[in-house]
Amino acid sequence: MRRLLLSMPILLMPLVAAGQSLAGDTHELANRLLMQKPDQVVQLGPDAGMPLWRGSDGRWLALKVDSGNFAAAQRNDAPLQFSVIDASRAMSTDLTYGLGPNLQAHVGVSEHSWINNRAPRVIGSEIGATYNSGRYSVGLSVGANSTPNAAVLPRLLPGAAPGVNGLSGFDSSAQLNARGRLALDSKSGIDLGASVGRVRLLPGNLLGVNTLDQKAISFGVDRGPLSGGVVGRVMQPTVGIPGSGLNADRRWSSIDLGVTWRLPWQGELSIGAQNVWSSGNAVSTPAGPEPDQSRTPYVQYHQDL
Repeated sequence: MRRLLLSMPILLMPLVAAGQSLAGDTHELANRLLMQKPDQVVQLGPDAGMPLWRGSDGRWLALKVDSGNFAAAQRNDAPLQFSVIDASRAMSTDLTYGLGPNLQAHVGVSEHSWINNRAPRVIGSEIGATYNSGRYSVGLSVGANSTPNAAVLPRLLPGAAPGVNGLSGFDSSAQLNARGRLALDSKSGIDLGASVGRVRLLPGNLLGVNTLDQKAISFGVDRGPLSGGVVGRVMQPTVGIPGSGLNADRRWSSIDLGVTWRLPWQGELSIGAQNVWSSGNAVSTPAGPEPDQSRTPYVQYHQDL
C-alpha cells in the first residue's frame, strides 16, 4: 500500500504536465481573443443592441429589447400620450437590418400596460427606415396602435381615468412619423420629431365622435446624462357630427414637458408635467366629456436590474 501511494505522484506527473500545458494554451487563446477587434458588434446608437448576424458585404441584423417607465416611453413614443399616474410599464422589441453603411430598416412592436393587469393593454407596431450619416440622421416610419378585445380602459385610481391622449374610449390609431437628430458632439445632440395620424374611438363613446385627426411635434436636447424634451399635440374631429355640438373646427391642444437624468448606477430620474398648457378641460359639455387635459406633474424613478 505504501509503495502504491509513493508511486501515484510519479504516475500522475504526465497528467499534471498536460494540465499545465492546457492551462497555458487557454490563457494564451483568451488573450488573443481579447486583443481582437469586435468586428461583429454593431453600434445602434445610445442604447445597446444584440447583434444577430453580419455578412461580408457589410449588411447586418440586430435585436434590441427595452423596458422602461412611462416617462422614458413618452420620449420615444411622442405621437400618443399615456397617463403617467396610472400606467406602470412599457416594453418594446425592435429588429434592425443594416442595408448599407448609412441606411437601416427596422420593424418593432411595443406594449403599454397599467398597474391593474386586468386593464387592456395597448399594443403598438412600427415599420420604417433611417438614414444615418454619423453627424445627423433622418427617418420615416408608419405605426399603428390598438387595444385587444376593444375594451374600454377602466378607472384605476380615484379621479384618474386611464386612457390614451386623454380618451378612455380609445380603440386604435395609425400614424406617419418622421424623426431626425443632429449630433452637436459625441455627448450631446438635438432631436426633432413630427407625426400625423388618426385616432379611432370605440362605438358609443361619450364624446360622440368616431375618429379624431391628430398632429404631434417633439423637440429634445441631451447633454451627457441629462436630457429634456417638449411634445405638443393637437386633436380635432375628422368630421362634424350633426346635433353633437362638435364640428371640424373644435380642437384640443396640449404640451408636455419632461427632464430625465441618467444615474451612474443604471437608474433614471424623470421630472416633468403632462398638459403643462392645454386648450381644454375635463368637464362635461352638452356634447359629452371632452378629453382629459388636466395638468399632471410627475416624478418617476426607474432602475434597470
